[in-house]
Amino acid sequence: MVGTLPPVTTIPLPRRPLDPSDRVRRWYENELGWPTVPARPGSPAGTPVRLVVGLRFDVLDVPAEAGHAALRHLAPSSPVALRGDRMRLLVAAGSAEELPGVLDWLEWGALPLDLTVIGEGGLMDAPPPPPRGWAGAPQGAAVWLRPPEPGCEVEASLPTLSAMGSCGGGGGAPDLVRVVDTVATQCHRLWLRRARTQSLAGS
Repeated sequence: MVGTLPPVTTIPLPRRPLDPSDRVRRWYENELGWPTVPARPGSPAGTPVRLVVGLRFDVLDVPAEAGHAALRHLAPSSPVALRGDRMRLLVAAGSAEELPGVLDWLEWGALPLDLTVIGEGGLMDAPPPPPRGWAGAPQGAAVWLRPPEPGCEVEASLPTLSAMGSCGGGGGAPDLVRVVDTVATQCHRLWLRRARTQSLAGS
């Protein structure tokens, strides 16, 4: 007599651990509502997720040395990131279009400034989200100096020409003109210092 075989039990495969880049994307998209661009398939391990610029914010990109000096004169408010020797200050979306006019109005337009702005169509490396327990960024990778805070309207705290509204609702957002003037001043001082150093080295 042929015995019946026991039913086959299917054991599910173990779950793959969640890719760190997926956690980064979920934090930005779900907590802040910021669109991201994932690393392309086949990209090297550790390739960062990138944030889409121009929709929720624009970015002032300055030398880190000038940026640190500028932050000492600016009230802490909007998010600030660091990547290598460059600092990125988040400003209101649309500021990229306003920056040339603001620099001209402040009489910085004709001077050499290592100050650029990233606007619509640009991308920015996404620093690791700030909650503790998450793996830190590798050497030279983007990190938050002042991270965005979930739970408040981050965009309302960004420097803008209109300087209207704030995350807490108790005052205006920082004035873009003041932020640009402060940052441009420090960029120009840094340029002068480097020019003097090069002049002395060549003499």
